[in-house]
Amino acid sequence: MTLTLNRLLPLLAASLALPLSATEIVGHRGASHDAPENSLSAMKEAWKQGADGAELDLWLSKDGRLVVMHDGTTKRIGGVDKKIVDQTWEELQKLDVGSWKDPKFTGERIPTLESIFDATPAGKKMVLEIKCGPEILPELAKVIKTSPLYPKQLVIISFNYEVMKQSKPLFPEVEHYLLAGYKKDKETGKLPELSEFVEKAKAAKLDGLDLNHGWPIDAAFVKGLKDQGLKLITWTVDDPEIAKRHVKAGVDAITTDRPAYLRENALGK
Repeated sequence: MTLTLNRLLPLLAASLALPLSATEIVGHRGASHDAPENSLSAMKEAWKQGADGAELDLWLSKDGRLVVMHDGTTKRIGGVDKKIVDQTWEELQKLDVGSWKDPKFTGERIPTLESIFDATPAGKKMVLEIKCGPEILPELAKVIKTSPLYPKQLVIISFNYEVMKQSKPLFPEVEHYLLAGYKKDKETGKLPELSEFVEKAKAAKLDGLDLNHGWPIDAAFVKGLKDQGLKLITWTVDDPEIAKRHVKAGVDAITTDRPAYLRENALGK
């Protein structure tokens, strides 16, 4: 990574505080309750609200550029019903991805990951959710290589196990968490088994799991994971009472649309 001395010194100092010492608050798609999700405005708002980290979603455009957006198409956010993978970066940059949220954000464009990295304060974390397949990894590696962020400021998450298996060796210093929802299987009617995700995470040498808040999370649940050498992030928690339970249980981080609100009402600070 290319770092100037002025940038490196505060990062090294800040990195001493990066290991999770208490439950951290991560802005879901930035502070997405108050700004357009996955926009540069949402990321800056997350930092303004005192978030410890901010999460975003990544796809790959038709011409191989990283695209910060949650959905596989641009219909909901950009008003064009077309897959991201079928659009070039130039086409994607013509979309207004702010006005759907509020007229005051009219003209907001899809940000580059580089611009988000540049806006990330020293000591804060960026959580990157990979929405597509392993084909994104070479381009992501190029961007991370020139990033001003210290490796401990980055986290990679995905539901795609193949992505995680290939990503962890590529970025060994970056923490990786396997995502898992908590819905009944449409065919069997059964809820997912935690053991399946624990086994996968350990086999790929991942750092932990990133679980939907619906999982039966309590102190014993978290201890069981930590006994296996795994950390735990939960998503998406906007209810202070749920957050309080997760904090009490000892989860490492909580992802929320409302960082300041949750910190004030669940952490009391």
